[in-house]
Amino acid sequence: MNTKKTLIIVVIVSALVGSFTAFVAVIIFQKSQEKTTGDLIKEFYFIENAVRVSPHSVRVQMDKGGGNYLLVDLRSPQEYEREHIIGAVNVPAYADPNTPAYQDSERIAGLFKELIAKNPQKDIVVYCYSAPCMTGKKVGKILAEEGIYIKHLGIGWNEWRFYWGMWNHEYEMETRKVEDYVWKGASPGVPAVRELPSFCGDGDFGC
Repeated sequence: MNTKKTLIIVVIVSALVGSFTAFVAVIIFQKSQEKTTGDLIKEFYFIENAVRVSPHSVRVQMDKGGGNYLLVDLRSPQEYEREHIIGAVNVPAYADPNTPAYQDSERIAGLFKELIAKNPQKDIVVYCYSAPCMTGKKVGKILAEEGIYIKHLGIGWNEWRFYWGMWNHEYEMETRKVEDYVWKGASPGVPAVRELPSFCGDGDFGC
């Protein structure tokens, strides 16, 4: 009987010690995984540079005859055909201006796969209605789940079309007009080459 009680006590003590050891190990592991402020700042900038694309740089590349990117307009077909950024193709995440179509994820992913297959060396850069718009982020999530990774223009259609002076350099207002960088109809349109000076110099998405 005493032997049996001793065995029970040993088992209970062993279980408690094991549980405590596991608990301490989890706490130590969590502490080792905590990120410093510096880690978080570094991560933020890595993410920003990996995902966000400067609209000014895209416009500069248009002036040079294009670049290593493909713009994708996520608005409805009706809005796209009324007016869009010149050179952009349409993969609508809206069935019409008032009806989102995020649930049609297979169609969206399929169209992006086709674009990537036709443009294997280009960055796919999406834009939607405005900078705060979540459409691009929702589509980005849908695509990431399919292993497709896209970039985002730093502004949306509204800023490109109606706030031209907000993101272009001041002196450029005299030589570049927004009307030259938008297109109407179902076709993407082709940007005209403009031999004009730029602050940015060479390189993709410089400023």
